[in-house]
Amino acid sequence: MEQPLVIIFAVLGSLFAGFAIFYLATVDVVYLVQHAMHYASSELTDEARKALHDSIVSHIVEVVDGYLLGTVMLIFSLGLYELFISDIDQAHGTKASSKILVINNLDDLKSRLAKVILMIMIVTLFEESLRMKLTAPIDLFYLGGSIALVGLALYLTHAADAGGKGHGDGDETNAKQEAKH
Repeated sequence: MEQPLVIIFAVLGSLFAGFAIFYLATVDVVYLVQHAMHYASSELTDEARKALHDSIVSHIVEVVDGYLLGTVMLIFSLGLYELFISDIDQAHGTKASSKILVINNLDDLKSRLAKVILMIMIVTLFEESLRMKLTAPIDLFYLGGSIALVGLALYLTHAADAGGKGHGDGDETNAKQEAKH
């Protein structure tokens, strides 16, 4: 009886953390919009407008990063619930429902989290590339190499998804039922 209680604390804690991150990102959006209103001001010099533009783009990337991190926490929370406590009926119910919440085993949860974490890493790379000062040819090589590695990671993730379709369905359901009891 202690396991479900511990899992409920983990589910609620990660759910609240996800909502907190969504709140932070939404507050950032409000401030971002306020700063963006100054972009059309005739009082700005070209240099100040360029700095404001760069700042706004950087903040947009940070907001996307925040929402992705909030999504990770929600997927983790609902995945734990789905694995150890009970199925989420809306996740299984209709064709319109998202299959991202259908978690059959721990590998499904890890796979979904890994995809969102990969997206966070891509957004972070993009954010850093905006700030990067290319001072030597090797810097351009490093940037190109990092972009190539991101492309390879996306390709391998897609290839793993395509190769994993249709494997074992009975074992996953049995393992899920055993974990709940």
